[in-house]
Amino acid sequence: MDKVLVEVYVPALGRSFDMFIPLRLPLQQVLGLIKKAVMELSDGAFAADDSTVLSRRSDGAILNINLSACEQNICNGSKLMLI
Repeated sequence: MDKVLVEVYVPALGRSFDMFIPLRLPLQQVLGLIKKAVMELSDGAFAADDSTVLSRRSDGAILNINLSACEQNICNGSKLMLI
């Protein structure tokens, strides 16, 4: 499976995390993986819920969870935000 390395910034923690995400999975599944990883990496300091979304850090545009990362032009080095 093709993956890309992205930086995920979490404003609630004031921290960024580098993560590999799959290009072809719908972002709905990728979001679940990211939320789980951030909760584990922050030792439970971040508690995601159903309203947690993924957006582009550059403009704050919320990403469509029905499309894949590839379909939204997410590539190596993309900067995302988990809010």
